[in-house]
Amino acid sequence: MARWLEHSVVVEVAAPLEQVWGVWSDLTAMPRWMRWIESVRELDDPLLTEWTLVAQGFRFTWKARTTRKVERQQLHWESVAGLPTKGAVRFYGVSPTSTTVKLSIGYALPLMLAPLMKGSLLRGVVDKELQANLERFKELVEDGAGSPRL
Repeated sequence: MARWLEHSVVVEVAAPLEQVWGVWSDLTAMPRWMRWIESVRELDDPLLTEWTLVAQGFRFTWKARTTRKVERQQLHWESVAGLPTKGAVRFYGVSPTSTTVKLSIGYALPLMLAPLMKGSLLRGVVDKELQANLERFKELVEDGAGSPRL
């Protein structure tokens, strides 16, 4: 049995909600701001994507299904094959020029890694990485370098 871990991080982006949503909605662009994500590929089913994560010498792949999508508000997913994972990203329009983004993810730590990593140590590493990813996303959007999909 695997150990389930969960993380949540938040960032405020100085950009309108529609722009922030548009950039995030292009899932294939995620490797631009998510350092451990090597690739995201859209599959024939528009609700399915294939993900590859590379970190600390390990490579994991999984297929994820979008389980809930509310335009400009939230996007939820859950893996259907490969690494067990689930999560949600939520968007809150704070003002016409500011948006809060909250990313929550959960995943099963593979049994082969459990003896190598203490939960609290791994939690700290992953929390820092996810926060850094959101900061890169913020910079990408605020610098206008994102390619919004509206």
